Amino acid sequence: MRVCPVDGRRTFYDLYTGTGTIANFVARQSKAVIGVEYVPEAIEDAKINSEINGIQNTRFYAGDMKNVLNEEFVLQNGHPDVVITDPPRAGMDEPVVRTLLNMEPTKIVYVSCNSAVSHSHLPYYLIVTSFKICAKYRSTSHRTRIVRV
Repeated sequence: MRVCPVDGRRTFYDLYTGTGTIANFVARQSKAVIGVEYVPEAIEDAKINSEINGIQNTRFYAGDMKNVLNEEFVLQNGHPDVVITDPPRAGMDEPVVRTLLNMEPTKIVYVSCNSAVSHSHLPYYLIVTSFKICAKYRSTSHRTRIVRV
């Protein structure tokens, strides 16, 4: 499954970016990538990872997603064509889901290691176009699922 096209013309938001692994992976073939993460130390590492890899089209912000991701944030950083979200096991707060839908990105890619939580958010989304189980954690029943909407 090709999750989303990466063609150098799209702006990506990477929500719950952590140390920027996904952001930096798509950055070389994107117009811009904006990462948001709660943990400030992880954001510092994301910036270092971009620098080490010579990536200059990423911007990273630290803060609680429901406080950072708002209309003003989108005006300052540009409208996302694609949003990749890899939230913690508890999932996304309802205000974050509403804001995400109000942004109306062309694609939303939801990466989740907790299928029950990601499934509970799917009614907010319009159409699930595909999903794939891409990893199984040894010694547990947990699987990582990628959903494209």
